[in-house]
Amino acid sequence: MLFPVARTPARWLLGDSMVRRVAVIGAGVGGLASIKCCLEEGLEPTCFERSEDIGGLWRYTDSMDGGRVSVYRSVITNTSKEMSCFSDFPCPEDFPSFLPHGLLLEYFRMYARHFNLLPHIRFKTTALSVKKRPDFATSGQWEVVTETNGIQELHIFDAVMVCTGHYQEPYLPLASFPGIDTRFKGQYLHSREYKDVETFRGKRVLVVGIGNTGGDLSVELSRVAAKVFLSARSNTWVFSRVSDHGFPFDMISTTRFHHFLDWLLPSALARRIRFRKFNSWFNHANYGLASTKSSKFKVIVNEELPFCLLSGTVVLKPNVKEFTESSAVFEDGTTEENIDVVLFATGYIFSFPFLEESVRNLFDDNRCLYKRIFPPQLEKPTLAIIGLVQLTGSVMVGTEMQARWVTGIFAGWNKLPPTSRMMADVLKKKPPVKRNPSERENLKMSFISYTDEIASCAGVKPNVLRLLLTDPRLALAIFFGPCTPYQYRLVGRGKWSGARDAILTQWQRTLKPLRTRVVDDSSGSSSSWCWMCLLALPVALTAGFLLSKSPQPGWSLRAGPQL
Repeated sequence: MLFPVARTPARWLLGDSMVRRVAVIGAGVGGLASIKCCLEEGLEPTCFERSEDIGGLWRYTDSMDGGRVSVYRSVITNTSKEMSCFSDFPCPEDFPSFLPHGLLLEYFRMYARHFNLLPHIRFKTTALSVKKRPDFATSGQWEVVTETNGIQELHIFDAVMVCTGHYQEPYLPLASFPGIDTRFKGQYLHSREYKDVETFRGKRVLVVGIGNTGGDLSVELSRVAAKVFLSARSNTWVFSRVSDHGFPFDMISTTRFHHFLDWLLPSALARRIRFRKFNSWFNHANYGLASTKSSKFKVIVNEELPFCLLSGTVVLKPNVKEFTESSAVFEDGTTEENIDVVLFATGYIFSFPFLEESVRNLFDDNRCLYKRIFPPQLEKPTLAIIGLVQLTGSVMVGTEMQARWVTGIFAGWNKLPPTSRMMADVLKKKPPVKRNPSERENLKMSFISYTDEIASCAGVKPNVLRLLLTDPRLALAIFFGPCTPYQYRLVGRGKWSGARDAILTQWQRTLKPLRTRVVDDSSGSSSSWCWMCLLALPVALTAGFLLSKSPQPGWSLRAGPQL
Protein backbone atom coordinates (compact mmCIF):
# COMPACT_ATOMS: atom_id res chain seq x y z
CA MET A 1 0.00 0.00 0.00
CA LEU A 2 1.29 3.46 -0.92
CA PHE A 3 1.17 6.35 1.52
CA PRO A 4 1.53 9.79 -0.11
CA VAL A 5 3.81 12.27 1.57
CA ALA A 6 2.61 15.86 1.80
CA ARG A 7 4.41 18.49 -0.25
CA THR A 8 4.92 22.06 0.84
CA PRO A 9 3.49 24.51 -1.71
CA ALA A 10 6.30 27.08 -1.68
CA ARG A 11 9.03 26.34 -4.22
CA TRP A 12 11.89 28.02 -6.08
CA LEU A 13 11.45 29.20 -9.66
CA LEU A 14 13.10 27.15 -12.44
CA GLY A 15 12.04 28.57 -15.78
CA ASP A 16 8.29 28.06 -15.84
CA SER A 17 8.41 25.45 -13.05
CA MET A 18 9.62 25.62 -9.47
CA VAL A 19 11.95 23.60 -7.27
CA ARG A 20 12.08 23.22 -3.53
CA ARG A 21 11.91 19.56 -2.49
CA VAL A 22 14.75 17.46 -3.94
CA ALA A 23 15.12 13.66 -3.80
CA VAL A 24 18.72 12.47 -3.49
CA ILE A 25 19.20 8.77 -4.25
CA GLY A 26 22.27 7.27 -2.57
CA ALA A 27 24.34 8.43 0.42
CA GLY A 28 27.81 7.90 -1.00
CA VAL A 29 30.19 10.70 -1.95
CA GLY A 30 27.79 12.22 -4.48
CA GLY A 31 24.81 11.94 -2.17
CA LEU A 32 26.55 13.66 0.74
CA ALA A 33 27.78 16.49 -1.47
CA SER A 34 24.32 16.87 -3.02
CA ILE A 35 22.59 17.10 0.37
CA LYS A 36 25.00 19.78 1.54
CA CYS A 37 24.67 21.79 -1.68
CA CYS A 38 20.88 21.61 -1.52
CA LEU A 39 20.91 22.91 2.03
CA GLU A 40 23.26 25.77 1.09
CA GLU A 41 20.85 26.81 -1.67
CA GLY A 42 17.83 26.77 0.64
CA LEU A 43 16.37 23.61 -0.90
CA GLU A 44 14.86 20.71 1.05
CA PRO A 45 16.72 17.48 0.31
CA THR A 46 15.60 13.99 1.31
CA CYS A 47 18.20 11.30 0.71
CA PHE A 48 17.19 7.66 0.28
CA GLU A 49 19.93 5.15 1.14
CA ARG A 50 19.15 1.45 0.86
CA SER A 51 21.82 0.37 3.36
CA GLU A 52 22.15 1.32 7.02
CA ASP A 53 25.07 3.73 6.68
CA ILE A 54 26.76 6.37 4.53
CA GLY A 55 29.83 5.86 2.36
CA GLY A 56 28.49 3.94 -0.61
CA LEU A 57 31.25 2.01 -2.38
CA TRP A 58 33.79 2.98 0.28
CA ARG A 59 31.98 1.33 3.19
CA TYR A 60 33.60 -2.09 3.36
CA THR A 61 31.52 -5.07 4.43
CA ASP A 62 32.39 -8.78 4.52
CA SER A 63 29.04 -9.70 2.99
CA MET A 64 27.46 -8.65 -0.28
CA ASP A 65 24.56 -6.86 1.49
CA GLY A 66 21.96 -7.79 -1.10
CA GLY A 67 24.25 -7.09 -4.05
CA ARG A 68 25.71 -3.81 -2.77
CA VAL A 69 29.15 -3.13 -4.27
CA SER A 70 31.92 -2.28 -1.82
CA VAL A 71 35.69 -2.06 -1.89
CA TYR A 72 37.87 -5.03 -0.91
CA ARG A 73 39.52 -5.18 2.50
CA SER A 74 43.01 -3.95 1.51
CA VAL A 75 42.08 -1.08 -0.81
CA ILE A 76 43.83 2.29 -0.49
CA THR A 77 42.90 5.42 -2.43
CA ASN A 78 44.69 6.12 -5.72
CA THR A 79 44.42 9.88 -5.31
CA SER A 80 45.90 11.81 -2.39
CA LYS A 81 43.86 13.40 0.38
CA GLU A 82 44.62 16.97 -0.73
CA MET A 83 43.46 16.22 -4.28
CA SER A 84 40.37 14.27 -3.20
CA CYS A 85 38.79 16.12 -0.29
CA PHE A 86 35.64 18.21 -0.31
CA SER A 87 36.52 21.73 -1.41
CA ASP A 88 35.63 23.46 1.88
CA PHE A 89 36.52 20.66 4.28
CA PRO A 90 40.21 19.58 4.17
CA CYS A 91 41.19 16.16 5.48
CA PRO A 92 42.74 16.24 8.95
CA GLU A 93 46.43 17.06 8.73
CA ASP A 94 47.39 13.90 10.65
CA PHE A 95 45.67 11.66 8.06
CA PRO A 96 48.16 10.02 5.64
CA SER A 97 48.21 11.22 2.05
CA PHE A 98 46.66 8.02 0.73
CA LEU A 99 43.79 6.69 2.80
CA PRO A 100 42.74 3.13 3.59
CA HIS A 101 38.99 2.73 3.14
CA GLY A 102 38.38 2.92 6.90
CA LEU A 103 40.00 6.36 7.22
CA LEU A 104 38.18 7.64 4.14
CA LEU A 105 34.88 6.50 5.60
CA GLU A 106 35.75 8.27 8.86
CA TYR A 107 36.39 11.46 6.85
CA PHE A 108 32.93 11.12 5.30
CA ARG A 109 31.44 10.77 8.78
CA MET A 110 33.25 13.91 9.94
CA TYR A 111 31.91 15.79 6.90
CA ALA A 112 28.34 14.57 7.50
CA ARG A 113 28.48 15.52 11.18
CA HIS A 114 30.08 18.92 10.57
CA PHE A 115 27.41 19.99 8.08
CA ASN A 116 24.57 18.17 9.86
CA LEU A 117 23.66 15.99 6.88
CA LEU A 118 22.48 12.83 8.66
CA PRO A 119 19.00 14.14 9.61
CA HIS A 120 18.24 14.42 5.89
CA ILE A 121 19.03 10.76 5.13
CA ARG A 122 16.50 7.94 5.34
CA PHE A 123 18.50 4.75 5.81
CA LYS A 124 17.36 1.25 4.85
CA THR A 125 15.09 2.87 2.29
CA THR A 126 15.18 1.71 -1.32
CA ALA A 127 14.06 3.83 -4.26
CA LEU A 128 11.78 1.49 -6.21
CA SER A 129 10.67 3.84 -8.96
CA VAL A 130 11.15 7.38 -10.18
CA LYS A 131 8.51 8.50 -12.69
CA LYS A 132 7.48 11.76 -14.28
CA ARG A 133 4.19 13.11 -13.01
CA PRO A 134 1.39 13.41 -15.59
CA ASP A 135 1.85 17.19 -15.63
CA PHE A 136 5.68 16.96 -15.88
CA ALA A 137 5.80 19.14 -19.01
CA THR A 138 4.62 22.09 -16.92
CA SER A 139 5.55 21.15 -13.33
CA GLY A 140 8.80 19.19 -13.83
CA GLN A 141 7.81 17.07 -10.83
CA TRP A 142 8.55 13.41 -10.09
CA GLU A 143 6.72 10.60 -8.34
CA VAL A 144 9.20 8.62 -6.22
CA VAL A 145 8.16 5.32 -4.66
CA THR A 146 10.36 4.04 -1.82
CA GLU A 147 10.28 1.00 0.43
CA THR A 148 11.30 0.83 4.11
CA ASN A 149 10.87 -2.39 6.10
CA GLY A 150 8.37 -3.66 3.56
CA ILE A 151 6.25 -0.50 3.61
CA GLN A 152 6.03 1.50 0.38
CA GLU A 153 5.55 5.26 0.25
CA LEU A 154 4.77 7.62 -2.61
CA HIS A 155 6.54 10.99 -2.56
CA ILE A 156 6.22 14.00 -4.82
CA PHE A 157 9.50 15.83 -5.51
CA ASP A 158 10.29 18.90 -7.55
CA ALA A 159 13.68 17.50 -8.65
CA VAL A 160 15.74 14.32 -8.39
CA MET A 161 19.52 13.89 -8.04
CA VAL A 162 20.64 10.33 -8.81
CA CYS A 163 23.88 9.68 -6.90
CA THR A 164 24.42 5.95 -7.36
CA GLY A 165 27.63 6.32 -9.41
CA HIS A 166 28.91 4.00 -12.11
CA TYR A 167 29.98 0.99 -9.98
CA GLN A 168 26.60 -0.73 -10.04
CA GLU A 169 26.32 -3.91 -12.08
CA PRO A 170 29.37 -6.15 -12.66
CA TYR A 171 30.37 -6.53 -16.30
CA LEU A 172 31.04 -10.22 -16.86
CA PRO A 173 31.59 -10.84 -20.61
CA LEU A 174 31.48 -14.65 -20.55
CA ALA A 175 30.62 -14.81 -24.26
CA SER A 176 34.06 -13.38 -25.04
CA PHE A 177 35.74 -16.36 -23.35
CA PRO A 178 34.58 -19.60 -25.00
CA GLY A 179 34.46 -22.55 -22.65
CA ILE A 180 34.41 -20.62 -19.37
CA ASP A 181 30.83 -21.59 -18.53
CA THR A 182 30.62 -24.85 -20.48
CA ARG A 183 33.96 -26.71 -20.29
CA PHE A 184 35.94 -25.10 -17.45
CA LYS A 185 35.64 -27.15 -14.24
CA GLY A 186 37.26 -24.62 -11.92
CA GLN A 187 35.71 -21.62 -10.23
CA TYR A 188 35.13 -18.24 -11.85
CA LEU A 189 33.89 -15.03 -10.25
CA HIS A 190 33.78 -11.28 -10.70
CA SER A 191 36.04 -9.02 -8.64
CA ARG A 192 32.92 -7.66 -6.90
CA GLU A 193 32.81 -10.94 -4.94
CA TYR A 194 36.45 -10.62 -3.83
CA LYS A 195 37.00 -9.55 -0.22
CA ASP A 196 40.37 -11.00 0.85
CA VAL A 197 42.98 -13.59 -0.10
CA GLU A 198 42.16 -16.52 2.18
CA THR A 199 39.94 -18.47 -0.23
CA PHE A 200 42.71 -18.34 -2.86
CA ARG A 201 45.54 -19.70 -0.70
CA GLY A 202 47.65 -22.30 -2.50
CA LYS A 203 45.67 -22.06 -5.76
CA ARG A 204 46.65 -21.23 -9.32
CA VAL A 205 44.72 -18.07 -10.18
CA LEU A 206 44.12 -16.31 -13.49
CA VAL A 207 43.12 -12.64 -13.22
CA VAL A 208 41.43 -11.30 -16.36
CA GLY A 209 41.75 -7.54 -16.80
CA ILE A 210 44.59 -5.16 -15.99
CA GLY A 211 42.83 -2.10 -14.67
CA ASN A 212 43.53 -0.75 -11.20
CA THR A 213 41.53 -3.56 -9.62
CA GLY A 214 43.17 -6.30 -11.68
CA GLY A 215 46.63 -5.01 -10.82
CA ASP A 216 45.85 -4.68 -7.11
CA LEU A 217 44.32 -8.15 -6.81
CA SER A 218 47.15 -9.81 -8.74
CA VAL A 219 49.71 -8.34 -6.36
CA GLU A 220 47.70 -9.26 -3.27
CA LEU A 221 46.99 -12.81 -4.44
CA SER A 222 50.65 -13.40 -5.31
CA ARG A 223 51.46 -13.48 -1.56
CA VAL A 224 49.33 -16.59 -0.90
CA ALA A 225 48.49 -18.22 -4.24
CA ALA A 226 50.61 -20.96 -5.77
CA LYS A 227 50.80 -18.89 -8.97
CA VAL A 228 49.09 -15.81 -10.38
CA PHE A 229 48.62 -15.11 -14.08
CA LEU A 230 47.44 -11.67 -15.22
CA SER A 231 45.76 -11.50 -18.62
CA ALA A 232 45.93 -8.14 -20.41
CA ARG A 233 44.58 -7.28 -23.83
CA SER A 234 45.59 -3.61 -23.94
CA ASN A 235 48.75 -1.55 -23.59
CA THR A 236 49.03 -0.48 -19.97
CA TRP A 237 51.30 2.09 -18.38
CA VAL A 238 51.95 1.69 -14.67
CA PHE A 239 52.92 4.51 -12.35
CA SER A 240 53.44 4.87 -8.63
CA ARG A 241 51.53 6.99 -6.13
CA VAL A 242 54.95 8.17 -4.96
CA SER A 243 56.58 10.64 -7.36
CA ASP A 244 60.12 11.98 -7.57
CA HIS A 245 61.35 13.24 -4.19
CA GLY A 246 58.62 11.26 -2.43
CA PHE A 247 55.65 13.55 -2.93
CA PRO A 248 52.20 12.25 -3.97
CA PHE A 249 52.26 11.78 -7.72
CA ASP A 250 48.95 13.52 -8.38
CA MET A 251 50.04 16.64 -6.48
CA ILE A 252 53.10 16.92 -8.72
CA SER A 253 51.48 16.03 -12.04
CA THR A 254 47.96 17.51 -11.81
CA THR A 255 48.80 21.20 -12.13
CA ARG A 256 47.49 23.97 -14.32
CA PHE A 257 51.00 24.49 -15.66
CA HIS A 258 51.26 20.88 -16.88
CA HIS A 259 47.73 21.11 -18.22
CA PHE A 260 48.63 24.28 -20.10
CA LEU A 261 51.69 22.58 -21.63
CA ASP A 262 49.57 19.64 -22.72
CA TRP A 263 47.16 22.05 -24.40
CA LEU A 264 49.98 24.04 -25.98
CA LEU A 265 52.24 21.26 -27.28
CA PRO A 266 51.49 19.14 -30.37
CA SER A 267 49.74 15.94 -29.32
CA ALA A 268 52.53 13.70 -30.63
CA LEU A 269 55.15 15.58 -28.61
CA ALA A 270 52.97 15.60 -25.47
CA ARG A 271 52.45 11.84 -25.81
CA ARG A 272 56.19 11.27 -26.29
CA ILE A 273 57.00 13.26 -23.14
CA ARG A 274 54.38 11.31 -21.20
CA PHE A 275 55.75 7.94 -22.35
CA ARG A 276 59.28 9.00 -21.54
CA LYS A 277 58.18 9.88 -18.01
CA PHE A 278 56.47 6.51 -17.58
CA ASN A 279 59.54 4.64 -18.82
CA SER A 280 61.86 6.58 -16.52
CA TRP A 281 60.67 4.26 -13.72
CA PHE A 282 61.05 1.04 -15.73
CA ASN A 283 60.94 0.08 -19.39
CA HIS A 284 57.38 -1.07 -19.95
CA ALA A 285 58.19 -2.86 -23.21
CA ASN A 286 60.64 -5.16 -21.39
CA TYR A 287 57.81 -6.22 -19.09
CA GLY A 288 55.33 -6.74 -21.94
CA LEU A 289 53.08 -3.99 -20.62
CA ALA A 290 53.14 -1.19 -23.18
CA SER A 291 54.87 0.15 -26.26
CA THR A 292 55.57 3.77 -27.09
CA LYS A 293 54.27 3.06 -30.59
CA SER A 294 50.71 2.45 -29.41
CA SER A 295 48.22 5.30 -29.51
CA LYS A 296 45.63 3.36 -27.47
CA PHE A 297 46.54 2.65 -23.88
CA LYS A 298 45.38 2.77 -20.29
CA VAL A 299 47.12 4.00 -17.16
CA ILE A 300 46.97 2.28 -13.77
CA VAL A 301 48.40 3.01 -10.33
CA ASN A 302 50.45 0.22 -8.76
CA GLU A 303 53.77 0.40 -6.93
CA GLU A 304 54.23 -3.36 -6.47
CA LEU A 305 53.22 -4.88 -9.81
CA PRO A 306 56.60 -4.30 -11.54
CA PHE A 307 58.43 -6.13 -8.73
CA CYS A 308 55.92 -9.00 -8.80
CA LEU A 309 56.54 -9.38 -12.53
CA LEU A 310 60.29 -9.13 -11.97
CA SER A 311 60.19 -11.77 -9.23
CA GLY A 312 57.85 -14.09 -11.16
CA THR A 313 55.11 -14.15 -8.53
CA VAL A 314 52.84 -12.64 -11.19
CA VAL A 315 53.13 -13.72 -14.82
CA LEU A 316 51.75 -11.42 -17.52
CA LYS A 317 49.79 -13.10 -20.32
CA PRO A 318 47.93 -11.86 -23.42
CA ASN A 319 44.18 -12.05 -23.88
CA VAL A 320 42.49 -15.41 -23.29
CA LYS A 321 41.35 -17.22 -26.44
CA GLU A 322 39.41 -20.03 -24.76
CA PHE A 323 39.14 -22.27 -21.72
CA THR A 324 39.35 -26.05 -21.51
CA GLU A 325 38.39 -28.14 -18.48
CA SER A 326 41.40 -27.06 -16.44
CA SER A 327 43.49 -24.71 -18.57
CA ALA A 328 43.46 -21.34 -20.29
CA VAL A 329 44.57 -20.98 -23.91
CA PHE A 330 45.88 -17.53 -24.85
CA GLU A 331 45.86 -15.66 -28.14
CA ASP A 332 49.62 -16.14 -28.61
CA GLY A 333 49.10 -19.93 -28.61
CA THR A 334 50.48 -20.56 -25.11
CA THR A 335 48.56 -22.55 -22.51
CA GLU A 336 48.56 -22.47 -18.72
CA GLU A 337 47.46 -25.72 -17.13
CA ASN A 338 45.72 -26.53 -13.85
CA ILE A 339 43.95 -23.21 -13.37
CA ASP A 340 41.87 -23.37 -10.20
CA VAL A 341 40.18 -19.95 -10.19
CA VAL A 342 39.47 -17.30 -12.82
CA LEU A 343 38.92 -13.84 -11.37
CA PHE A 344 37.31 -11.36 -13.77
CA ALA A 345 38.41 -7.78 -13.06
CA THR A 346 36.39 -6.56 -16.03
CA GLY A 347 34.70 -3.56 -14.50
CA TYR A 348 31.11 -2.47 -14.16
CA ILE A 349 28.22 -1.14 -16.17
CA PHE A 350 25.78 1.39 -14.81
CA SER A 351 22.05 0.88 -14.58
CA PHE A 352 19.20 2.83 -13.08
CA PRO A 353 16.41 0.25 -12.72
CA PHE A 354 14.28 2.64 -10.64
CA LEU A 355 14.01 5.19 -13.46
CA GLU A 356 11.02 4.74 -15.72
CA GLU A 357 11.90 3.19 -19.06
CA SER A 358 11.12 6.28 -21.13
CA VAL A 359 13.72 8.21 -19.10
CA ARG A 360 16.32 5.40 -19.07
CA ASN A 361 16.13 5.19 -22.85
CA LEU A 362 17.27 8.80 -23.15
CA PHE A 363 20.88 7.87 -22.35
CA ASP A 364 22.90 4.68 -22.86
CA ASP A 365 26.05 6.21 -21.39
CA ASN A 366 27.18 9.53 -19.97
CA ARG A 367 27.99 10.97 -23.40
CA CYS A 368 24.24 11.30 -24.00
CA LEU A 369 23.96 13.68 -21.05
CA TYR A 370 24.56 17.42 -21.23
CA LYS A 371 27.82 18.06 -19.37
CA ARG A 372 27.55 14.37 -18.34
CA ILE A 373 24.70 15.31 -16.00
CA PHE A 374 21.39 16.33 -17.61
CA PRO A 375 19.26 14.33 -20.10
CA PRO A 376 18.71 17.19 -22.56
CA GLN A 377 15.48 15.79 -24.04
CA LEU A 378 13.47 16.24 -20.84
CA GLU A 379 10.88 19.02 -20.96
CA LYS A 380 12.15 20.31 -17.60
CA PRO A 381 15.75 19.93 -16.37
CA THR A 382 14.79 18.53 -12.97
CA LEU A 383 16.69 15.22 -13.21
CA ALA A 384 20.46 15.23 -12.62
CA ILE A 385 22.76 12.20 -12.80
CA ILE A 386 25.58 12.89 -10.35
CA GLY A 387 28.92 11.05 -10.44
CA LEU A 388 28.48 9.18 -13.74
CA VAL A 389 31.89 10.32 -14.85
CA GLN A 390 35.40 8.94 -14.55
CA LEU A 391 38.16 11.52 -14.40
CA THR A 392 41.93 11.33 -14.63
CA GLY A 393 41.91 12.75 -11.11
CA SER A 394 39.58 12.38 -8.16
CA VAL A 395 35.96 11.75 -9.07
CA MET A 396 35.00 13.05 -5.61
CA VAL A 397 36.01 16.57 -6.59
CA GLY A 398 34.21 16.39 -9.93
CA THR A 399 31.10 15.01 -8.25
CA GLU A 400 30.99 17.83 -5.71
CA MET A 401 31.37 20.38 -8.50
CA GLN A 402 28.47 18.78 -10.37
CA ALA A 403 26.31 19.00 -7.25
CA ARG A 404 27.17 22.69 -6.73
CA TRP A 405 26.21 23.58 -10.30
CA VAL A 406 23.05 21.47 -10.33
CA THR A 407 21.68 22.85 -7.07
CA GLY A 408 22.46 26.37 -8.30
CA ILE A 409 20.28 25.62 -11.33
CA PHE A 410 17.50 24.21 -9.15
CA ALA A 411 17.66 27.32 -6.95
CA GLY A 412 17.49 29.63 -9.98
CA TRP A 413 21.02 31.12 -9.75
CA ASN A 414 22.37 29.27 -12.78
CA LYS A 415 20.63 28.69 -16.11
CA LEU A 416 20.81 25.96 -18.71
CA PRO A 417 20.87 26.81 -22.43
CA PRO A 418 17.90 25.93 -24.68
CA THR A 419 17.32 22.25 -25.47
CA SER A 420 18.57 22.69 -29.05
CA ARG A 421 21.93 23.97 -27.84
CA MET A 422 22.25 21.21 -25.27
CA MET A 423 21.47 18.56 -27.89
CA ALA A 424 24.01 20.08 -30.28
CA ASP A 425 26.66 20.01 -27.55
CA VAL A 426 25.91 16.35 -26.78
CA LEU A 427 26.04 15.31 -30.45
CA LYS A 428 29.30 17.17 -30.95
CA LYS A 429 31.00 15.32 -28.09
CA LYS A 430 29.53 11.85 -28.62
CA PRO A 431 31.41 9.58 -31.08
CA PRO A 432 29.15 7.96 -33.69
CA VAL A 433 30.37 4.42 -32.93
CA LYS A 434 29.03 2.71 -29.81
CA ARG A 435 31.82 1.30 -27.67
CA ASN A 436 32.06 -2.01 -25.87
CA PRO A 437 30.73 -1.66 -22.29
CA SER A 438 34.08 -2.85 -20.94
CA GLU A 439 35.87 0.10 -22.52
CA ARG A 440 35.61 2.97 -20.06
CA GLU A 441 37.06 5.66 -22.32
CA ASN A 442 33.55 7.01 -22.79
CA LEU A 443 33.56 7.87 -19.09
CA LYS A 444 37.13 9.16 -18.81
CA MET A 445 37.75 12.86 -19.02
CA SER A 446 40.58 15.20 -18.09
CA PHE A 447 40.22 16.17 -14.43
CA ILE A 448 41.15 19.83 -14.86
CA SER A 449 39.29 20.27 -18.16
CA TYR A 450 36.04 18.86 -16.85
CA THR A 451 36.11 20.42 -13.40
CA ASP A 452 36.99 23.81 -14.88
CA GLU A 453 34.17 23.47 -17.40
CA ILE A 454 31.55 22.82 -14.73
CA ALA A 455 33.12 25.48 -12.47
CA SER A 456 32.79 28.00 -15.32
CA CYS A 457 29.12 27.12 -15.68
CA ALA A 458 28.67 27.62 -11.93
CA GLY A 459 30.66 30.85 -11.89
CA VAL A 460 33.31 29.56 -9.45
CA LYS A 461 36.35 28.99 -11.67
CA PRO A 462 39.39 30.97 -10.41
CA ASN A 463 40.83 33.66 -12.69
CA VAL A 464 44.61 33.16 -12.56
CA LEU A 465 45.41 36.28 -14.60
CA ARG A 466 43.39 38.50 -12.28
CA LEU A 467 44.97 36.90 -9.22
CA LEU A 468 48.43 37.61 -10.63
CA LEU A 469 47.61 41.29 -10.35
CA THR A 470 45.92 41.15 -6.94
CA ASP A 471 47.54 38.21 -5.12
CA PRO A 472 50.68 36.97 -6.98
CA ARG A 473 51.65 34.45 -4.31
CA LEU A 474 48.27 32.74 -4.50
CA ALA A 475 48.21 32.90 -8.30
CA LEU A 476 51.57 31.15 -8.59
CA ALA A 477 50.50 28.48 -6.10
CA ILE A 478 47.34 27.88 -8.15
CA PHE A 479 49.10 27.76 -11.51
CA PHE A 480 52.29 25.85 -10.66
CA GLY A 481 51.07 23.93 -7.62
CA PRO A 482 48.59 21.06 -7.43
CA CYS A 483 45.07 21.77 -8.67
CA THR A 484 43.47 21.10 -5.31
CA PRO A 485 39.69 21.49 -4.86
CA TYR A 486 40.10 24.59 -2.66
CA GLN A 487 40.76 26.58 -5.84
CA TYR A 488 37.05 26.36 -6.61
CA ARG A 489 36.11 28.08 -3.34
CA LEU A 490 37.94 31.36 -3.98
CA VAL A 491 35.17 33.14 -5.91
CA GLY A 492 31.45 32.94 -6.65
CA ARG A 493 28.61 31.32 -4.73
CA GLY A 494 29.86 29.10 -1.96
CA LYS A 495 33.06 31.11 -1.59
CA TRP A 496 34.97 29.89 1.47
CA SER A 497 37.04 32.28 3.56
CA GLY A 498 39.53 29.49 4.36
CA ALA A 499 40.27 28.60 0.72
CA ARG A 500 43.36 30.80 0.32
CA ASP A 501 44.96 29.50 3.50
CA ALA A 502 44.09 25.90 2.56
CA ILE A 503 45.92 26.32 -0.75
CA LEU A 504 49.00 27.93 0.79
CA THR A 505 49.26 25.27 3.52
CA GLN A 506 48.47 22.17 1.45
CA TRP A 507 52.09 20.99 1.44
CA GLN A 508 52.29 21.27 5.24
CA ARG A 509 49.27 18.99 5.59
CA THR A 510 50.85 16.56 3.14
CA LEU A 511 54.10 16.31 5.11
CA LYS A 512 52.62 16.48 8.62
CA PRO A 513 51.84 12.73 8.99
CA LEU A 514 55.43 11.92 7.98
CA ARG A 515 56.91 13.97 10.83
CA THR A 516 56.91 11.06 13.25
CA ARG A 517 60.72 11.10 13.24
CA VAL A 518 62.38 14.40 12.39
CA VAL A 519 65.90 14.61 10.98
CA ASP A 520 67.96 17.75 10.51
CA ASP A 521 68.13 18.60 6.81
CA SER A 522 68.66 22.35 6.71
CA SER A 523 68.87 23.75 3.21
CA GLY A 524 68.16 26.88 1.25
CA SER A 525 64.94 25.47 -0.15
CA SER A 526 62.84 28.48 0.83
CA SER A 527 65.10 30.94 -0.95
CA SER A 528 65.20 28.62 -3.99
CA TRP A 529 61.41 28.64 -3.98
CA CYS A 530 61.35 32.44 -3.97
CA TRP A 531 63.72 32.60 -6.95
CA MET A 532 61.64 30.00 -8.79
CA CYS A 533 58.48 32.05 -8.19
CA LEU A 534 60.15 35.19 -9.56
CA LEU A 535 61.32 33.33 -12.67
CA ALA A 536 57.90 31.74 -13.10
CA LEU A 537 55.99 35.02 -12.99
CA PRO A 538 56.44 35.91 -16.70
CA VAL A 539 55.52 32.34 -17.67
CA ALA A 540 52.31 32.54 -15.67
CA LEU A 541 51.47 35.95 -17.12
CA THR A 542 51.95 34.65 -20.68
CA ALA A 543 49.92 31.52 -19.97
CA GLY A 544 47.13 33.54 -18.36
CA PHE A 545 46.97 35.83 -21.39
CA LEU A 546 46.81 32.91 -23.83
CA LEU A 547 44.15 31.18 -21.77
CA SER A 548 42.07 34.32 -21.62
CA LYS A 549 42.08 34.31 -25.44
CA SER A 550 41.14 30.64 -25.67
CA PRO A 551 37.49 30.09 -26.65
CA GLN A 552 37.26 26.90 -24.59
CA PRO A 553 36.17 26.99 -20.94
CA GLY A 554 38.54 24.11 -20.32
CA TRP A 555 41.12 22.33 -22.45
CA SER A 556 40.17 19.13 -24.15
CA LEU A 557 42.08 15.91 -23.92
CA ARG A 558 44.60 15.81 -26.75
CA ALA A 559 45.84 12.24 -26.65
CA GLY A 560 45.11 9.44 -24.26
CA PRO A 561 44.57 9.71 -20.55
CA GLN A 562 45.91 12.82 -18.91
CA LEU A 563 47.55 12.71 -15.54
